[in-house]
Amino acid sequence: MPSFFWKKLLVRTGIARWLPSTKRLLNGGESVLHQLSNRTLALPLQDLIDPAWFPDVQAPDVINLALGTPRCELILGALRGVNDRRALPAWGLPELRQELADRRTAEQGPRFDPADEILITHGASGAFATVIDTFVNPGDAVVLFDPTSPIFPLGLKHRRARIRWIDTWLEEGEGKTRFDIEAFASAMRGAKLLVLSDPVNPTGGILAPEDLEQIAWWAKKHDVLIHLDESFGHYRSEPEGARLAAMPHSENRLLIAGSVSKTYGLASARVGWLQGHRHLLRPCALSASMNAPYVSPLCQQIALTALRTGEMTARLIRDEFTGRRRYLFESLQGMGLQPSLPAGGYFFWVPVDKQGMTGREFARQLLLAQRVLVNPGEPFGPSGEDHIRLSYATEEGRLREGVQRLAEFMEELRKTRPMIAPAPEPEPTSTMG
Repeated sequence: MPSFFWKKLLVRTGIARWLPSTKRLLNGGESVLHQLSNRTLALPLQDLIDPAWFPDVQAPDVINLALGTPRCELILGALRGVNDRRALPAWGLPELRQELADRRTAEQGPRFDPADEILITHGASGAFATVIDTFVNPGDAVVLFDPTSPIFPLGLKHRRARIRWIDTWLEEGEGKTRFDIEAFASAMRGAKLLVLSDPVNPTGGILAPEDLEQIAWWAKKHDVLIHLDESFGHYRSEPEGARLAAMPHSENRLLIAGSVSKTYGLASARVGWLQGHRHLLRPCALSASMNAPYVSPLCQQIALTALRTGEMTARLIRDEFTGRRRYLFESLQGMGLQPSLPAGGYFFWVPVDKQGMTGREFARQLLLAQRVLVNPGEPFGPSGEDHIRLSYATEEGRLREGVQRLAEFMEELRKTRPMIAPAPEPEPTSTMG
């Protein structure tokens, strides 16, 4: 067996993918071998695909003498999923993976094989942690849109990656996340991974079809993997149009994360998933098994029940949130705040610089004065320093009470400090003699 030094050298130079032994072993997976992190490469290549590490046969006539744990004989054993006689599959319950595969197909998305192209994880954050553990080395460049979920930069800093921020803005009246294509193309050069969410947390912006095409094209050109978090996909003001997975050039480089936390309000279940081509998912499954293996089968059963029976409830919540979005937007405008109207999620990204405060100062004073908690924008990226994030996912009565307290806080601010008006535009200079 070659030493790690030689293995790494062969992989990083691209020589390994052309070796007959590697081709026989990986059967097509050699095309993504160069994407793996050093931590993943440290394992023997054959272990990435060896079923002996996680033996799993679901046929009803198989007697399992490979169980790593005994049956549960406590009272909890009466619960379905906890007392299952089968071995707990490392990839997740087959029924749950099959349900996710069927839903993806029904939504006109790409077909993922539930056997080895869908991995159940500890929430969407667990899916992201698995991806960066599998593919990102210290010093690798990773592209992030600004602003974005704090989980993304936090996880990347923990792995000592180099973050390349791309400025974005919310297009007025459309709710679309826009960015400068030239700056994006430059940032993608030499990057290892692009991390996206659609809709975006915290702005609620959605990515336009023409921008999805650009994203897929530049990722292909510079051989960049894409991690796409669709956790807020249920909360769109309009039906979803184009999908990144359906774009040319995105095949075999896209890893899609989701969870039941946002759609069905099951944050405590901590069930998420990762979908992608099997050559990308197999090493991800190995990384997950080393760091956070075996999502609770009881939680997976809860997630499966939610997916199968919870669509009507989820639709009612989405319809209710549509009314809350309009109510909060008009309320914030009436207070003198200037949020953009989001097209997805259940947040407002609100600038507070005209109040003469940073987002952190605004959030702190609001909590002290009115006992209302909001997110300061700083953790969401460089542009968040003068923003706050407001969520309207709380109960209707508490939302209205919170809005009333916020209005009282803004009224007090107007009395104690003047609003900072925008700088006047310079008068045009005449060129006439």
